[in-house]
Amino acid sequence: MIPTWKIYPRSQGHSTVYLKNVITDPMIEVGDYTIYDDFVNDPRDFQRNNVLYHYPECNHDKLKIGKFCSIACGAKFLFNAGNHTLNSMSTYTFPIFFEEWELSSDVDSIAQAWDNHGDIIVGNDVWIGYEAVIMSGVKIGNGAIIGTRAVVTKDVPPYTIVGGIPAKIIRRRFDDATIERLEALHWWDWDYEKIKRSIPAIQSGDLAMLESMV
Repeated sequence: MIPTWKIYPRSQGHSTVYLKNVITDPMIEVGDYTIYDDFVNDPRDFQRNNVLYHYPECNHDKLKIGKFCSIACGAKFLFNAGNHTLNSMSTYTFPIFFEEWELSSDVDSIAQAWDNHGDIIVGNDVWIGYEAVIMSGVKIGNGAIIGTRAVVTKDVPPYTIVGGIPAKIIRRRFDDATIERLEALHWWDWDYEKIKRSIPAIQSGDLAMLESMV
């Protein structure tokens, strides 16, 4: 497990952070070793700049990101308050402007301004490309890859590459049997020393060697 105080994984620069160690919102959960890189803004401001329309006091929605994920500059997570309701005759957010229209000001009434699709859940070892957008309610499986500037509106299966607007499946990274073996290993949950010993197998794609580490 990374030290709770360590923000930057590289001494050579401060554009990349261990995301877990810069998050303060209890409704955002990030796993160990997941990194965010930003060459435009301070990566420590991920919570403010990249997690948008997130008002958990109204929606109780969470952002959950697994371990060993790589999140590129400008990737955004758009939450439920950005979904103007489609169940009304108008998409105008009357409930938010309760003072102007003398409407109820309780949380449940305000939340009627948008449609709630639920949490955003990102698995382990996921690579999210430059300026990709992940919409509310989406679940991304372990080992998936999200292409540059993709807009992800639907769930992404494990070890699958998606891209485009809206994002569509480009191809799967491995065959069914290999994906099943990788899912069974869940190497990202191993302790530091075991992962360190396993890096040659992980990098070379030697699944048999990796399984021998169990």
